[in-house]
Amino acid sequence: MSNKALAAGLGNCPQCHKLNVMHAEKQTCSRCKTVFCARKPNSIEYTLAWTIAALVMFIPANIYPMMVFYTLGKPDAPTILEGIAIFIQMGMLPVAIIIFIASFVVPLGKIIGLFTLLYNAKKPTKLTLKQQGKLYHLVEFLGPWSMLDVFVVSVMAAVVNLGFLTSIEVASGITYFTLMVVFTIFAAESFDPRILWDNHQKQHHNTTTPDKEYKNTDEKYHDK
Repeated sequence: MSNKALAAGLGNCPQCHKLNVMHAEKQTCSRCKTVFCARKPNSIEYTLAWTIAALVMFIPANIYPMMVFYTLGKPDAPTILEGIAIFIQMGMLPVAIIIFIASFVVPLGKIIGLFTLLYNAKKPTKLTLKQQGKLYHLVEFLGPWSMLDVFVVSVMAAVVNLGFLTSIEVASGITYFTLMVVFTIFAAESFDPRILWDNHQKQHHNTTTPDKEYKNTDEKYHDK
């Protein structure tokens, strides 16, 4: 027998966190009057759409240059990975590592994490609920840190500007990168982690029900 709040007809207000009796699919909180649902409507569909959009933006964000360096009037437009290689050649290894993690590892890891959560919300998984919860909080936490590269490019474009000698301009890749980060933030916000518990209970019920039915059948057989 389920002891979940949803099975008991209860829902938690997302604003004031008061537990309310759900008289309908949409309920008005008795405390703060916020209209909410027991689960985020179409959570999986919205999360999947935003995650796919982020993955699509990830490709041009790494193909097109993030910024254009002008040295004595000669332009140089490196991509993210090319820019990292330039920092390594200049002996700025710590900066290169930070940019590589913030610009490549974190966004790609977040996209993979979102797809993993979506899979766990619909299919059986070897991950425990605690591990799934930690993965969700990690994805949610990493979201704003992906904007570090955009911040670095903006600061460099504003500070490193010596006219004809040296200057930096923002290139088209920064637009795709920013969209990718925003889409991953929307995807994490659209995902309702409570559906992980719903799927776990559903899978647990499906795996235990046949055993119970077999046990009941066996008892009836011996009674006869």
